[in-house]
Amino acid sequence: MAEPIRNKRPDLPTAPTPQNTPATNAPISSHAQQPGVASIKEEELDRAAAASIFAQNPQLVSLIQGRLGSLVGRSSGYIESLPPVVKRRVAGLKGIQKEHSKLEAEFQEEVLQLEKKYFAKFTPLYELRSKIVNGANEPTEEQIQAGEEDEEEDEDDEGAAVKEEKAAEPAKPVNGIPEFWLSAMKNQMSLAEMITDRDEEALKQLTDIRMEYLDKPGFRLIFEFAENEFFTNKTITKTYFYQNESGYGGDFIYDHAEGDAIDWKAGNDLTVRVEQKKQRNKTTKQTRIVKKTVPTESFFNFFSPPKAPTEDDDDAASDIEERLELDYQLGEDIKEKLIPRAVDWFTGEALAFEELDEDDFEGEFDDEDDEDDDDEDGSDDHDDEEESDDDDEDGSKPKQEAAECKQS
Repeated sequence: MAEPIRNKRPDLPTAPTPQNTPATNAPISSHAQQPGVASIKEEELDRAAAASIFAQNPQLVSLIQGRLGSLVGRSSGYIESLPPVVKRRVAGLKGIQKEHSKLEAEFQEEVLQLEKKYFAKFTPLYELRSKIVNGANEPTEEQIQAGEEDEEEDEDDEGAAVKEEKAAEPAKPVNGIPEFWLSAMKNQMSLAEMITDRDEEALKQLTDIRMEYLDKPGFRLIFEFAENEFFTNKTITKTYFYQNESGYGGDFIYDHAEGDAIDWKAGNDLTVRVEQKKQRNKTTKQTRIVKKTVPTESFFNFFSPPKAPTEDDDDAASDIEERLELDYQLGEDIKEKLIPRAVDWFTGEALAFEELDEDDFEGEFDDEDDEDDDDEDGSDDHDDEEESDDDDEDGSKPKQEAAECKQS
């Protein structure tokens, strides 16, 4: 398993420990669990009041961040004050730790090779699945019986009657399993939040999702499409690259991702929408319609991953890093969850095995009273000489922005 993005900048730098402050935060392993001490109760704080104070004093926030940031990497003097003989013992422990790190790196490399070995065994099963989904093959009786073993066989009389009635109706020919991948994706929470109504028409033409490992650490996701009215691509890929150096614990560290360019057919680009603005000439009083193309939310933005922040993007670095982590997690969800167990996501059975944390729902819902207050207090200033109507010619807008996913 790969680690999430290393050295993610926290909202506020962590204060130094009493003894020693590391120069950098160690990357957290994907297998780590957040520690907690139930016996310690923190003093209740008025978070709303504190947030209000910081919001009204951005200079105060900057000052605090600067002061705390200047403490990172500074020693409290404890280690330096140790007797020479104790310092030698500490150095010896560091030497032992280096040996441990080497073994961890070897372990992760062997795990990767084991994953590749079994992926080669999984591949024929994925190919057979694709043929059945797309109507090229039919499952064998043995495969059907094995799949029916876990289904409930007991039905009430009403259910049996309905089943008999349906059986009497003439069967309509159906090729494969329609909308298999779209249905599976809509049952996977992190992916469902990215799919808009407009996207669904294109994703209905999705015939297969598969992956492949790179020669160096990394993997590629491959989306295959049937002929459709939206783009000419037969396949659209996205590749995730890891850094050459291992992280803390020997795990691979995500570096960046690259996606294919989509060859959109004229007027069918799902990643943009057209805004219409009505303008009136002050002199002639004549009106005209001005159209402007603007970016919009779409699942297909997944193939245009965010770029890592630069020094010039300091103010927006936190937002970019969050988007990078979300982008990485989406790729991992497709690789580790969707592809291996696609039929369980199609039927929804995989949802029973998803571990949902109550924290996942924090901040997802706003109080209605707050929204009403915003509507009452907010007012739009309109120019008498200019009227604007923002219309989406495609008649739909995204459902909501994708929420940040926690690392698994």
